[in-house]
Amino acid sequence: MAENADLLALLAERKKSLEKGQEEMKDRMEKGQEEMKDRMEKGQEEMKDRMEKGQEEMKDKMEKGQEEMKDKMEKGQEEMRKGQEEMKNEIQSHVESEVGEIKDHVNSCIEKIEEDVQSVKREIGEVKGEVERKIEEVEDKVQGKIEEVEDKVQGKIEEVKEKVQVKIGDLEKRLSELEDRPINFPANPDLTYSRPTVKSLTFDGQTSWTVFKTQFDVVSSANGWNNRVKASQLVASLRGSAAEVLQGIPSDKLTDLMTIENALEARFGDSHLTQFYRTELKTRRQKPGESLQVLAADVERLMSLAYAECPQDVRDSLAAQYFVDAIRDEDTQHATRLRDAKDLKSALAYSMKL
Repeated sequence: MAENADLLALLAERKKSLEKGQEEMKDRMEKGQEEMKDRMEKGQEEMKDRMEKGQEEMKDKMEKGQEEMKDKMEKGQEEMRKGQEEMKNEIQSHVESEVGEIKDHVNSCIEKIEEDVQSVKREIGEVKGEVERKIEEVEDKVQGKIEEVEDKVQGKIEEVKEKVQVKIGDLEKRLSELEDRPINFPANPDLTYSRPTVKSLTFDGQTSWTVFKTQFDVVSSANGWNNRVKASQLVASLRGSAAEVLQGIPSDKLTDLMTIENALEARFGDSHLTQFYRTELKTRRQKPGESLQVLAADVERLMSLAYAECPQDVRDSLAAQYFVDAIRDEDTQHATRLRDAKDLKSALAYSMKL
């Protein structure tokens, strides 16, 4: 901005100098015209005087000869014409000299201005190029960070999956051992008790399979069902389109819990949509008129679908990051990003204060 101000000041100064040169040229031309007028009037007066003198001399010396008078008149006229030409040449030379100086000064100012403009354009181009390079560097760093976080999250998910599978295998093994082992309780009525029974659920394919499976596992655990009983109860709970899945399962596998669950997962599960939800998270942006609370709620919904098996601390950090990236107002987005909130709730609270 300082350089632009200097340039404008220089242009104003050059314009003022040009106007001053034009004024000086105008004054000189007017002065030259005045001088030429004075000389012409003076020459006319002299000619008049000489003509009157010549007339008097002609009257006085008419007898001496008209030829002498004629020569003197011609000589006076020649001198006057010569004087006029000299004056005209002098004025013209003076005017041409002044105009040439003014033209040289104006051309010099124009060249200087053009040089300054080119210099400013070069500086603007350099600054623009530097800004674009900085933006590309920041984008590359952000993309690298996102990919690094995604790799870490995926690694954590795989680790958690492996641990969960190992634990599930251990629990199933222990449960199978307990089922096969005969248990003889003493016939003591004080030691007998009845296990509370939880009512079975139904699944018709219209609700979330993941939510139903979680509820079914809780009910199975509360009722103490083994895998065979769980399989029969799961088959009995299916309704509508969910029950149609049983047509694709061999009859000898209808008592196999894993086979039934895999078939339902393939038909109604949402694991194949994980990448879709992650892409939607990355491209999510606040819509015109959409409040920050609504935006945060949608980000939280997409996080639960895209990173359901991710550890909670990692999910909180990712949700805050995606929420900040989706904020429409650039000033609010930048200030919230500098805040470096650790979870979505903190990022939302701070952005709403802004």
